[in-house]
Amino acid sequence: MIARRLLVALIVLGVACGLAWLLWQVLAPGGWTAAKMTMLVASLGTAPWTGLCLANGAIGFLVLLTARTPSPAVSAGAPSPLAIAVTVRDEDLLPILRRLHALLAALGSARPGWIVEGFVLSDTAAAVSIAAENDALATLSEADRVRIHFRRRADNAGFKAGNIMDFLDRHASGFELMLVLDADSTMSAAAVLRLADAMQADQSLGIVQHLTVGLPALSPFPRLFQFGMRAGMRTWAAGQDWWQGDEGPYWGHNAMVRIAPFRAHARLPLLSGGRHILSHDQVEAALLRGAGWGVRVLVHEDGSFERFPPALPEHLRRELRWLIGNLQYTHLLRLNGIRPMGRWQFVQAILLFAGAPFYLVFLVGASIAAATDRTSAFPARAALALTLVWSGALYAPKLLGYLEVLISLKERARYGGAARFVAGGLAETLFTLTYDAIGPVSKTIAMARLLFGARPDWLPQNRSDRGVSWQEAARLFWPHTVLGIAVFAAFSCAGPRAVLWALPFAGGMLVAIPFAVVSADQRLGRWFRRRGVAAVPEELADN
Repeated sequence: MIARRLLVALIVLGVACGLAWLLWQVLAPGGWTAAKMTMLVASLGTAPWTGLCLANGAIGFLVLLTARTPSPAVSAGAPSPLAIAVTVRDEDLLPILRRLHALLAALGSARPGWIVEGFVLSDTAAAVSIAAENDALATLSEADRVRIHFRRRADNAGFKAGNIMDFLDRHASGFELMLVLDADSTMSAAAVLRLADAMQADQSLGIVQHLTVGLPALSPFPRLFQFGMRAGMRTWAAGQDWWQGDEGPYWGHNAMVRIAPFRAHARLPLLSGGRHILSHDQVEAALLRGAGWGVRVLVHEDGSFERFPPALPEHLRRELRWLIGNLQYTHLLRLNGIRPMGRWQFVQAILLFAGAPFYLVFLVGASIAAATDRTSAFPARAALALTLVWSGALYAPKLLGYLEVLISLKERARYGGAARFVAGGLAETLFTLTYDAIGPVSKTIAMARLLFGARPDWLPQNRSDRGVSWQEAARLFWPHTVLGIAVFAAFSCAGPRAVLWALPFAGGMLVAIPFAVVSADQRLGRWFRRRGVAAVPEELADN
């Protein structure tokens, strides 16, 4: 495993050095200015994540190509008693109860005699939501009440992690395993059995995490987002599993936990000032691995689902929640009882968001250089080479995930054939380039607000499809539009080739407002669905 990790480190370093050399070729002509130096420094801040994308994507692609299921061994047998824990807060409880009922019934049919019970763990505080929960609970049959239990805490101290630990301390007696589900989680009996069998086969595992993909969606935003994320997640996870082994990540849901070690070792410390940790999952995994228990990812995507945010505003709110939580890891890098790979998981989670301001600073620096440099023409060829290498490395997991599907006749058929799959990939690429110009602006603004003392919130999520009005979009995304206008005005000073170069990376800022509206338009979603654009296999199987 040491050799594998060294190889990944060398790939990341090689990408960073290669990008720095290419950028030097772009910037050196005409001499150095403050704007050019800013670009060079900012590029170093984005390089580690870019290198990691190439490493995980390329390794994962090769692993998937040579061994379709690079996962821990599984062994069917008599699984240990299982508690299915669903955490909720101000959610519509009725569909959650229906899904839980269906899963319990399917597991009972698949493994007769297996002790499996469901627990709905509520942190709901609003009176209206409590009343709605009580109405939903009243619909349970007598048979359901035997296997589905409900508990509501008086407050949500410790957030979701506190909810889970409170359950383990008070209500999990007699169970050895716990399946953790979010309010929007859906799992098939086969997927749950896959996790249980992995736990049965390796008694040293403390957590087994399933890949989780998006449910078929009508709204254009989640439909396109999850189409690309599914391809990228598969190669990324396979590559990461290859070099991280049983020191892998934990995403906090659609995962199976061994209760005794988790209860003993995964209690979260408080941050300075008595603050609770918001992004709990990676900390729990690091603590568990530090105590000698394995944390592993099953690189299977079948049967494990979640619901993605329905529109750009909800998606960014979720991203900013994660940003706030992940940046807290800077306070935990010296936490006692953590192995080096656990600390790396913290760093990796930080890098996921820390690159946003560097990307934005690079773009602003490039626009200033374009507007002020009169000593040399825009270096179109060198800039194109830099762009192709950088974007190829950054999007390697997704692009190689698409290639992996196209290579496989079986996978192509699941997606409705090569032509339909390529059409979905092209639509998703245009979507991603637009979104990836918008996201860094929102994240950078959020980081700036935190630096100036803004208090983070951790509000319930809207999961229902909805449209986005022009008024709402303008209120949320006018800063992106203003910045986009300024950036392109600056690039225009260097001529049309400079504008064309900037278009894929900054064009999304100019259209942030209409993008938010159009990507939530149900009419466009229905048009996509009728033509099968960005359709996932589950949607096509249902047609």
